[in-house]
Order: sequence, then C-alpha cells, then structure tokens
Amino acid sequence: MSGSDNIPMTPHGLRKLKDELKHLQSVERGKISREIEVARAHGDLRENAEYHAAKEKQSHIEGRILTLNDWIARAEVIDPAKLGGDKVVFGATVELVDTETDKSISYRLVGETEADLKKRWLAVTSPVARALIGKKVGDVATVQSPGGVRELEVVKVWFEEPQDDAPHSEG
Repeated sequence: MSGSDNIPMTPHGLRKLKDELKHLQSVERGKISREIEVARAHGDLRENAEYHAAKEKQSHIEGRILTLNDWIARAEVIDPAKLGGDKVVFGATVELVDTETDKSISYRLVGETEADLKKRWLAVTSPVARALIGKKVGDVATVQSPGGVRELEVVKVWFEEPQDDAPHSEG
C-alpha cells in the first residue's frame, strides 16, 4: 500500500482503529513513561535491561500510533448496511458452498485492517475475496488454495454492518 492510497474499511473498522489509538495515547503512553522513569531510577542505563525493554516498548507504541493515524487519515469508510444488490463487493457477507465437499461457509469481505479469520472476516485483497468480487448467487469462483484448486459456489449475498465483538452484558 503506498502512502496516498485510500484504505477501504467499514464504520466498525474505523471505530476500532480510533479506539485503539485513543487507548495508546491516553493509557499506554503514560504507563510506558512511568516504566521508563522507574527503570531510569535504577541507575546505570547501559546495563539496565528494564530501561532498554521499556524504551523498545515505547518505540513500538509510538510506531503503532503513527500507523493508526495514517490509516485513519486514509480511511475510505464504506457502510455495508447502506449497500445492496446481488453482487459480491466490499462489505458483503457471502455464503459459499465448496462444490467438491458440499461444505458451507460464510465470509464477510472487509478492509485489510479489519481482517480476522476467526470471525471469517476476509481482507478484500485476499485471494479468496478477489476470486469472489463481482460474482452473483449461482456463480462459481475458482480459488487456488494450498490444497489445490477449489470451486466455491455463491449461495447467498447480504449486507450488514458488523457488530462490536465485545460481549454485551445485560443483567
């Protein structure tokens, strides 16, 4: 991804990035500064493993903050709940059947920053997602997988905004 390209993401994806950025800036920055101060108080910095570990952690946090700021600035927010139609596009959730095994699976096509295989959220740039883009119900996508070529039939296409993944406690 070059620095000026827009990054497609859902409103949910943008919220998650902003939440992470806020946490890093308001919580982690202060915490690591305190860790550095404590480690610095231990004396000789050349042989102070705690100090060096804290400085490295600080570097990672600052790097992540820069990355998040960049992604947020380049976010092209696409709300799947406002999309429709019968074609597989960014933001679609698609139900597929493997034509060889008859197994059914669903995927949501999201931005690269949101991809999560455990949730079956595929980056729109992934090989499977690229094979599915533009397909309609009844179409078959041919996907090269580590186990060989797979044919996936599109069974259903729908659009909805992903919900927060935090469990909601209702008493």
